[in-house]
Amino acid sequence: MKLLVFAGTTRLASFNRKLARAAADLARASGAEVTHIELADFDIPMYNADLEAKGTPADVMKLKQIMFEHPAWIICSPEYNGSYTALLKNTVDWVSSPVKGDPAWQEGFKSFSGKVVGMLSASPGGLGGLRSQSHLVPLLLNAQCWVAPKAFALGHAGDAFDAQGQLVNEAHRKNVQAVIDQVLWASRRLNA
Repeated sequence: MKLLVFAGTTRLASFNRKLARAAADLARASGAEVTHIELADFDIPMYNADLEAKGTPADVMKLKQIMFEHPAWIICSPEYNGSYTALLKNTVDWVSSPVKGDPAWQEGFKSFSGKVVGMLSASPGGLGGLRSQSHLVPLLLNAQCWVAPKAFALGHAGDAFDAQGQLVNEAHRKNVQAVIDQVLWASRRLNA
């Protein structure tokens, strides 16, 4: 099963980037074929319909293809002001926009439709970014994704990782693994 893992941030010391790396490692150990991407590696401007009219940026097209090719996703969503990041929303806006004049990408939700998405988040606070997840669900449902009911919000994330970026607490690893397992299970059944 092909699994895409990414965090909705480019911040170098982000707990969510650490969580994405840890989730990718756990998923690989479970036998999934994992693609872990960093959104910082894609040159994607703020969405602007006038800019889009001049042509969809090459990195947006690359990201559309990557997302399309993976039936299962894990998104690690930071919480900014009680919601998901502008980067994550901008990514969804670009990738879900139809490409005029390109028959392969006329359907805007092509990269999203039918994907099984698991949500993780991490925060130094006690709620672990839980509010970002509650805002992200309607966005993903609107994009025609299947959102796994099991999710995990890692609170007090400043103490949660070792020097190699792995989760130190077995209960945290089990919670992340449970999200991965449910996403892979559901995706296998939907894509059988």
